Amino acid sequence: MAMVEISVEEIKASIELKLQTLFGRTFQNASKSQIYKALATTVSEYITKDWAYSKERVRKQNAKQVYYLSMEFLMGRFLENNLMNLEIREKVKKAFEELDADFDDIQSVEPDAGLGNGGLGRLAACFLDSMATMGLPGHGNGIRYEYGLFQQKIKDGQQVEMADPWLEYGNVWEVSKSDEPQLVHFGGELEYYHEGEQLKVRYLNCQCVKAIPYDVPILGYQSNLINTLRLWGARSLKPLDMGLFRKGQYVDALAEKELAEVISKMLYPEDIHEEGKHLRLKQQYFFVSASIQSIIKKYKNTGHHLMDFHKNVAIHINDTHPALAIPELMRILMDEEGLNWKQAWLISRKTFAYTNHTILPEAMETWSVELIQSLLPRIYDIIHEINERFSRELWELYPGDWDRIERMAVISHQRVHMAKLAILGSGSVNGVAELHGEILKKETFKDFYEVYPEIFKSITNGISHRRFLLLANEDLAREITERIGKSWVTQAEDLEKLEAYAKDEKFQKVLKEIRREKKKELADYILLHNEIEVDIDSIFDTQVKRFHEYKRQLMNVLHIMHLYNQILENPENGIHPRTFIFSGKAAPGYHRAKLIIKLIHSVAERVNNDKTIKGKIKVVFIENYNVTLAQKIIPASDVSKQISTAGKEASGTGNMKFMLNGAFTLGTFDGANIEMQQAVGKENMEIFGLREEEISKIRQEGSYRPDQIYEENPALRKVMDQLIDGTLEPEDPDIFREIYHDLLERDPYFILKDFEAYCRANEKIDELYQKPEIWWEKGIQNIAKAGYFSSDRTIKEYSEGVWDLKPVDPT
Repeated sequence: MAMVEISVEEIKASIELKLQTLFGRTFQNASKSQIYKALATTVSEYITKDWAYSKERVRKQNAKQVYYLSMEFLMGRFLENNLMNLEIREKVKKAFEELDADFDDIQSVEPDAGLGNGGLGRLAACFLDSMATMGLPGHGNGIRYEYGLFQQKIKDGQQVEMADPWLEYGNVWEVSKSDEPQLVHFGGELEYYHEGEQLKVRYLNCQCVKAIPYDVPILGYQSNLINTLRLWGARSLKPLDMGLFRKGQYVDALAEKELAEVISKMLYPEDIHEEGKHLRLKQQYFFVSASIQSIIKKYKNTGHHLMDFHKNVAIHINDTHPALAIPELMRILMDEEGLNWKQAWLISRKTFAYTNHTILPEAMETWSVELIQSLLPRIYDIIHEINERFSRELWELYPGDWDRIERMAVISHQRVHMAKLAILGSGSVNGVAELHGEILKKETFKDFYEVYPEIFKSITNGISHRRFLLLANEDLAREITERIGKSWVTQAEDLEKLEAYAKDEKFQKVLKEIRREKKKELADYILLHNEIEVDIDSIFDTQVKRFHEYKRQLMNVLHIMHLYNQILENPENGIHPRTFIFSGKAAPGYHRAKLIIKLIHSVAERVNNDKTIKGKIKVVFIENYNVTLAQKIIPASDVSKQISTAGKEASGTGNMKFMLNGAFTLGTFDGANIEMQQAVGKENMEIFGLREEEISKIRQEGSYRPDQIYEENPALRKVMDQLIDGTLEPEDPDIFREIYHDLLERDPYFILKDFEAYCRANEKIDELYQKPEIWWEKGIQNIAKAGYFSSDRTIKEYSEGVWDLKPVDPT
């Protein structure tokens, strides 16, 4: 919706009124939580007034709509984003000033919504923002997790997972639609029978779970369209068994209810045991079944014929987690709507689009035939039929080529391959960066590309530049607007006009001052939460992201150990002081990633307490990384570390957020780094290490000898030996021995191979930072060229090239 016409006095009056009617309090005796809710309710009421009109406008214009299905939506806090989009943030701040209250203190009461974890979820959130801003009718569909993933705490250097009760005090922004439930079936047996010529299915002895929709309005910036994020909560169909309860069998009375409702309790239950696998598959089917049922019901209310479904609806699968939506749509079209297989399959393939997010074999989702058969018998039958028909098609194309058919089969070796299902059932398959798209076509899905070349695309990811610059770095956004006007807020490519100011000494000075202030804010946060004092004139060198071995946080920390050794050997060396900042979560069952977190803390303990190095380097791990923390860390960072093994990172979006705020990227030739370099120029980034094709060649030859590199590089050998000689953990010298042996014997992510190049790249960073006129020129160049990486551009490519979506007429 466009800017709200409301005065500072009206904001104050509304907050006071809400406090009285909701809590029976005045502003002076209300708690921070009550004041937050009063403000959020005020804002929410302005939004919901236009929400209904928005839906009606879309209906009247018969606009095609897209539904974005994702297991994650990493939304962050709603209040600050809504205030920005309504363009009343400054007025609200003024209102709190006049009420003699700290606005930042009040808005910090809102927890980050526990609906996602990493880049996949943040991408989904950015896409929703862009769709609404661009007037495109696009909605999110996911799960209303009660506890999200987990809150990360660090105890004795170890990651500890705590519950994240983000819904403990409710969610002001959601609207429960308990009168619009969908029923989702699990297990049981199938009974097939004919009704005339149509084959029908009856479900016997199945478990039925009620899916309750909770709708959250999604605003755009200066837009009259409000879209919807629909989140599904699981509820038992059966009431509490009071008979058992009266008999004192309390656990039994609650058991069935709890078993049903656990589906929407937590994001990504551990799947290292059968119960976890069972629950995760249940989650995936639960939300796609509820979503597809809801979408079809809404579509039928328009009166359009089902054969035109794909002309009015697009459904996008964000990675393979929602791939069961394909057989679910087939099920509904055939079993409930009476279409034949050919009709249902035609509609399905024209409706669905699939984005792949990984080329890692271990991340390619598969399920055992036994599990799907037992939990989703009808869905398995449909997948089996898809596989049989496709295999016959392949036999006609490649007669006798059993190896190819086996490689491409959706069901093979008693496993159901979800990526293959997603490809077959979709009319569009895309990678999320130029290199990623090429790897999908030439390697990962080469066989499928040869059969269906027309469906494969590359669409580079993007970020919400409004959230990560206009909101996260207000002072910088203001200075940019003063120089090039405000058009960049909705036309991100206009940031390129800033290139004219790259050599402007005044603007360089302004950028430096803003960065220094942001560093001070982050340093205060670190002192408060980590009890570590950091030098704000040091280089803030940052690597914040999900912990995974391919992202190579390990290489970063080995380099810190090397740098520490250098300072000890030569205390007077001329390196500029540097603060190394880490943040990110490791999956609870990912032992190696958690061990790397422990290593970072062990190195930090050693380095930070060594007074002989005079604070030249500090190491900080900031716990519980989330969107709000990202908005604090990214604007304060001088260097962005994007150092994944080449060919492993599909895209990366954190790299774009740092670039947008003027940080200098040190990275590999991987993911979106490649296109960032194309945009900003080789001289304005530092790219190091092996290329994807070099790594591929080494792997094919089988010639890699990490132990040889260890022997030939004395500095690296010293660092490696310190992992096991008690330097870091005198009381437990073997704690990092497995890392040592894995690097020496396998080094699957080529850390030792790239180590020397990485050290040289860091030396270049040090040299550059000590030439301020060059450093800040490069910072401005990065901001100027970041416009291409806005999610607005990404969504434009999807809407025109995949979804065939048109903006809604705002009148």
